[in-house]
Amino acid sequence: MTSPILLRSAGVALLLDAGGPQLPRVLHWGPDPGDLDDDALGRLVADLQPGVARSAFDEPWPFPLLPGQVDGWTGRTGLSGSRDGLAPYPNLELAEPAEVHTDGAAQALTVRGMDREAELEVGCELRLEESGLLRVRHTVTNTGDGIYALDGLTALLPVPDRAGELLDLTGRWCREHSPQRQPFTYGTHARESRRGRTGHDATLLLVAGTPGFGFRSGEVWAVHTAWSGNHLHLAERLPEGAGAGGSGILAGGELLLPGEVRLEPGESYATPWIFFTYSADGLDAASARLHQWLRARPQHPRSPRPLVLNTWEAVYFDHDLETLTRLAEQAARVGVERFVLDDGWFGARRDDDRGLGDWWVAPDVWPQGLRPLADRVRALGMDFGLWFEPEMANPDSDVVREHPDWVLTPSARSWRQQVVLDVANPDAYAYLLESISGVVDEAGVAYIKWDHNRDLHVAVGTLSGRAGVHEQTAAVYRLLDELRARHPGLEIESCSSGGARIDLGILEHTDRIWGSDTNDPLERQLIQRWEGLLVPPELVGSHVGDTVSHTTHRASSLGLRTATALFAHAGLELDVTKCTDDELAALTAWAGFYKEMRGLLHSGDVVRADLPDDALLHGVVSRDRREALYAFVRLTTSAQEQTGRLLLPGLDPGLEYDVVHRPEAGAATAVEKSPTPWFERGAARASGAVLGRVGLPTPRLDPAQAVVLHVRAL
Repeated sequence: MTSPILLRSAGVALLLDAGGPQLPRVLHWGPDPGDLDDDALGRLVADLQPGVARSAFDEPWPFPLLPGQVDGWTGRTGLSGSRDGLAPYPNLELAEPAEVHTDGAAQALTVRGMDREAELEVGCELRLEESGLLRVRHTVTNTGDGIYALDGLTALLPVPDRAGELLDLTGRWCREHSPQRQPFTYGTHARESRRGRTGHDATLLLVAGTPGFGFRSGEVWAVHTAWSGNHLHLAERLPEGAGAGGSGILAGGELLLPGEVRLEPGESYATPWIFFTYSADGLDAASARLHQWLRARPQHPRSPRPLVLNTWEAVYFDHDLETLTRLAEQAARVGVERFVLDDGWFGARRDDDRGLGDWWVAPDVWPQGLRPLADRVRALGMDFGLWFEPEMANPDSDVVREHPDWVLTPSARSWRQQVVLDVANPDAYAYLLESISGVVDEAGVAYIKWDHNRDLHVAVGTLSGRAGVHEQTAAVYRLLDELRARHPGLEIESCSSGGARIDLGILEHTDRIWGSDTNDPLERQLIQRWEGLLVPPELVGSHVGDTVSHTTHRASSLGLRTATALFAHAGLELDVTKCTDDELAALTAWAGFYKEMRGLLHSGDVVRADLPDDALLHGVVSRDRREALYAFVRLTTSAQEQTGRLLLPGLDPGLEYDVVHRPEAGAATAVEKSPTPWFERGAARASGAVLGRVGLPTPRLDPAQAVVLHVRAL
């Protein structure tokens, strides 16, 4: 393999100098420079050699795939660790020429490096996917005789000077994924999670971009760590830059706790996959690369995403066969296709404080077991689903009383009257696998809602005595995989007190994530807007709740609730036996519309407009751009009397479209004495160029209202 390596796909390029002696140097990640012959590529690599500054190293220093102080990089190192405090600065040299090969639709680069003095070997794997998404994974192996204590292994890539602004997300329970922006200045911006799970405050993507970038404009570079335990995302800029690749870096990796990974001779540690996505056209295009990759996975759901009814906010812990049968029958009449029985069916679980972890059907509540309800649900044409929270237990439970040695650090602070079970303990693992499998077999469960309702604090493995988050996370992944292997076709949703475990690591082992514990549609509109940067609609659960939200106690219209849940894997979470005839008619029409549109919603490109904070415009456009569905949402009142025009993003400028208002998606109230003519007609016809550049007058809506527009090419 020649020294310069240029990987190109879908407008993205990665340029490396693999000539040694160190690991390949990263010279460029970002826009594609085009097809370069060997001579042009060689000249480019030579021309990108930086100069030597005053009061600096005497020779230009490189920025290899795993940069460290030996290379001249004084920021966060790619590999850190030691042998009882010795050999703290790895000096990694190229062990053999880098290899580039095609793997499916991806271009894959693999390379091996060694530090013979420190007795370490590293392997680097980079995959530029068909979508232009870049995935990176590193492995370190202890080739010596003693223990190597690994402190960190991180994937870093340079970004150019023009990436002058940072965007990341933060949040809390029921208000996940709130954006925050700041200049990309000198120093380190680190988003580190020590929660033992991804976290309600997880950033999902850490983005660097040209100042003022938005959903539809600006260059952006972003990183995501696909791991469900402790993790880090990093943006760092040093005055001396990052070699020839730029002045700053983006990085991601698992956040290892002290002593958590100690490599015995011959043992290896591999990072989770770190995802890097670039776009010249704003956040939407960077997001689309992630969505395209997810949808191309072999395990990605292929069947239409069924309309769900989850029983939690309908009945809570009040389980009764007759009540739940009536609920299922009414749900089937509305059009529900999957009925999920939530918390309260097992052990002594009649409230939040007891019984969690005792995974057997409660005989006092279900004297005939769950089979009568499950059989009735299936007879009505619906799948039967069931709630579990396998990783947690109440102290007041048989499993904790009988096996206190399974508790991951009993001295940890109480959280929701829950302790954590050490899934990495083989006995606890076997108990969970067999007990869950038994219930799945007995009741014919097709779907598991897998919850995870607390952080892991002071997590120490029951057998190792060391920090246990890494082992716990890996064990949970194994448990999920073994359950799915035992029960082909079983689907699993990742819920973590709502949106606290949303990452591409957990989605390798599950089929859906629960977006948030709040069904308040105003909150959900904002949460789903930013959640969608990482996860496409078909993988995000969103439900129509009751008029008054369980979490915010705010009342909202049925139209806003249905329009919000529509743009996801939709469901219901209310007692439909108490709905009025008008509400049932509206829900039935909406259910039919969801089934009509889910093929588009769950395959098209997600688009979002950059509007003032009082309104949102988002939609999904088919890959051939011949059909689209948009929602315009008025969040609050506007200071403007006339609120301008709707520009519909993502359409083909050369096609002619019909724009039709679809009230069955969610009826809204307007505030105009005389509505704009096109909206009063309920339809308009215009080219994609007109709709995207000139626009249509915006419907004037009351606050907390939405309209859904269906756009089809003639």
